[in-house]
Amino acid sequence: MKSVNVHEAKTKLSALLAEVERTGEVFLICRNGAPVAELSPHRHRDRLRPHPVMSRIRIRYDPTQPLGESDWPEAE
Repeated sequence: MKSVNVHEAKTKLSALLAEVERTGEVFLICRNGAPVAELSPHRHRDRLRPHPVMSRIRIRYDPTQPLGESDWPEAE
């Protein structure tokens, strides 16, 4: 990962984007030596693959079963 300061990132943004696109390298943009942001290639996410946390959720009832009278909250 290469580091560039904010001024260099502003003046050479097109060249940095071209290098990210060509090589896939990640750039760390720093202000006064402190990291502020990363310039990295965009990765398309697969919308059909479930999120890892969501795949661990288990429902222990039938969500399609109709509710009975006792399942509804009382009207005020």
